[in-house]
Amino acid sequence: MGSLWGRLDDVQHDAGYDAHPPRMGFFTDTSVCIGCKACEVACKEWNEVPEDGYLLTGMSYDNTAQLDANTWRHVAFVEKPIETVDLGMPGLGAPPGTHQATESGADGVKWLMSSDVCKHCTHAACLDVCPTGALFRTEFGTVVVQPDVCNGCGYCVPACPYGVIDVRKGDGRAFKCTLCYDRLKEGQTPACAQACPTESIQFGELSELRERADLRLAELHEKGVDVARLYGRDPDDGVGGDGAFFLLLDEPEVYGLPPDPVVTTRDLGSIWKHVGAAAATLVGVGVASFTSRRLVPRLLSTSVGRRR
Repeated sequence: MGSLWGRLDDVQHDAGYDAHPPRMGFFTDTSVCIGCKACEVACKEWNEVPEDGYLLTGMSYDNTAQLDANTWRHVAFVEKPIETVDLGMPGLGAPPGTHQATESGADGVKWLMSSDVCKHCTHAACLDVCPTGALFRTEFGTVVVQPDVCNGCGYCVPACPYGVIDVRKGDGRAFKCTLCYDRLKEGQTPACAQACPTESIQFGELSELRERADLRLAELHEKGVDVARLYGRDPDDGVGGDGAFFLLLDEPEVYGLPPDPVVTTRDLGSIWKHVGAAAATLVGVGVASFTSRRLVPRLLSTSVGRRR
């Protein structure tokens, strides 16, 4: 286990790779996502991920709801009311018989769509807490689970600040996105990015993707889309930057993302120092107690002897 916190420009070297390829990752531009779910299907087909029930949540057209052991790519359908200013001018309103104002709110809704995935954090808490080495950092800087090594302890699940990794019911082992590690080793593009028809999911060298994202953000701001922002791009954030980051059109919470994620093992080093200090104190107390028990009878016997 290498660095637990702070900026880290060469995550592969920190993991023990002296010579390694560039760090690879995803840049997901949600402004061009059409919610087709081609990425979800491609991910399941290539990685042979089991079906997840085909259940409607009742909250939206989204039928997968979240990332879990059987959903490594999740396309979120976020419905937002469209707010307008009433200028007191006559308007046509909704067509007769549609009842749009009742069903979709006073002014209708707009859609925000985003294909979520494991962030492949620079500081990956799931990897840090894994007791068996089932989670490891690849030469591409990604984080991968080895199912044949996983013992199903589940420590990684609460350690993830994004709630990505999960234990598969009926199996007992943890699963998540591998960024198609098998394809990367063959010089191929991950299945989800290969299938995306609008290039919302972009794959490549992380440094190049960050430059591309900066240009895209500037372009949107120039066009007046001031709400656009990058999420997970900053290498100085609470997880050291993500290997899979996003361009969002609203606050992270709207997409179900934590606003300020922090690696949960950040204070692990200081915790062990405090544990060591507490253990040393207990040992000292024990030694003092043992010594006093042996010393008191001796002092009493000496005192009695002098009185006689």
